[in-house]
Amino acid sequence: MSIAAANTSMRVPAGFRNLLEGLAREALREQPTDVVAFAAQYFQKLLESREAGGIDPVAWGAMLED
Repeated sequence: MSIAAANTSMRVPAGFRNLLEGLAREALREQPTDVVAFAAQYFQKLLESREAGGIDPVAWGAMLED
């Protein structure tokens, strides 16, 4: 998919940067051989934590970015 850069203003969603930094930090710490599977498991754990009433990392990250 191609997007013309001249007339396009793209913004990273609130909390997204913090979410990706968390993934990168854990991947560097764990050094997984299968990064895609690791990322899937990482995000699944975050989703389960959020659904269990824990902290929503996207909402928390958005607050940090403000």
